[in-house]
Amino acid sequence: MLSDSYVVTPVSAPASFTVTVPGSKSITNRALLLAALSDGTCTLQNALFSSDSRALIAALQDLGISCSADEETKEITITGCGGTLPKKEATVYAASAGTAARFLTALLAFCDGTYILDASEQMKKRPMAPLIDALRSIGISVTALEQEGHLPLRIEGGQQRLTSAPELSVSIDKSSQFLSALMMTGVLLTEGLTVTATGSRTAMSYVHITERMMTEFGVTPVLSSKTNTGTAYRIPGGISYRSQSYDIEPDLSGACYFYAAAALLGTSVTVTGVHKNSMQGDLRFILALEQLGCTVTDTPEGICVTGPADGHYPGLDITMSDFSDQTMTMAVLALFADTPTHIRGVSHIRAQECDRMTATITEIKRLGGDAKVDEDGTGILITPAPLHGARIETYDDHRMAMAFSLVGLKVDGVIIDNPSCCKKTFENYFDLFSNCFS
Repeated sequence: MLSDSYVVTPVSAPASFTVTVPGSKSITNRALLLAALSDGTCTLQNALFSSDSRALIAALQDLGISCSADEETKEITITGCGGTLPKKEATVYAASAGTAARFLTALLAFCDGTYILDASEQMKKRPMAPLIDALRSIGISVTALEQEGHLPLRIEGGQQRLTSAPELSVSIDKSSQFLSALMMTGVLLTEGLTVTATGSRTAMSYVHITERMMTEFGVTPVLSSKTNTGTAYRIPGGISYRSQSYDIEPDLSGACYFYAAAALLGTSVTVTGVHKNSMQGDLRFILALEQLGCTVTDTPEGICVTGPADGHYPGLDITMSDFSDQTMTMAVLALFADTPTHIRGVSHIRAQECDRMTATITEIKRLGGDAKVDEDGTGILITPAPLHGARIETYDDHRMAMAFSLVGLKVDGVIIDNPSCCKKTFENYFDLFSNCFS
């Protein structure tokens, strides 16, 4: 059981190690939704059990979907509803899970019934307006019960509410989850759905996961156009996803913290089951480590990253919009680089579990480091500077906790506040961290 803080012990003689991380949150929650809409019984293997995935499982159960989970074997069994929710009225709770909140909103909007979708205070602060606006544009009734553009919502859904052909646009500047939600649930409509992604953000790595998984579950989204004004997908309708046994990849986001440690410490780290054919966008972080002088080898056991033997690596000028969950991890590596680092294209992380740009800069300065927002306000500039120990505030954000734990491997006196916030996606992170670096 974690206390309210975790004291990181610096590593003086790093040894190579192999570690196993949980299943992917992004893949687990997509698989839960696709299985729930399938035509039979699905078994999800190597599933992630965290507060996020448990929230979606509980919500599906509250909607009448049969879900049973075995956390010891990491399996979830779901009997799909074939596209018709058993309950026409329900109150469901998304907790702090962004994927659950966005996916459930679209699901409820396209099913006949009246539903309340509630969430934690943290999730209530996160943006929902682009998805709400998109649904309202085609006649779905979505009422904000507290603050406009945010949860909780009353959703009166169903195809009978559509006032026009099911074609809509949604901005993905704040989250591509809005687009993924509409793509996966578009099959519920008799004639399907055409959805166009708009906005200035072009990062689509999570949408590509959605495309691939929909296809694996038997429904292929068709890229109908790609122009300067947006990318449009045509989703076939009136069909169910195919029930199956589905194996979930290890979580690359979680793996990246251990791979970053290899770069920091000049050691070798292997994460079992992670390979270069992964569908997850954070694979780009591993490739970025090669620019730091790391050696990346895809072994039968999993990708092995070996850091520079002399402990030196350059800062990078890098655009991370398509793997922005690793912004804080790269920022921590930047603190120990030989030259400055410029992380670009991550302004959207201001609206995630916390304002991650401000939080990252604040905690770097707390350590004595030098960081600031870049000139156009969409990135972070970090200049190496002498560091000292500090108590790191995590803002109830799992990625802040995991990324900044790495600083303590090199700097004495680093304390991570509220380490239990990692339960959102990686609840045994600090147990593994302790085992790997003891």
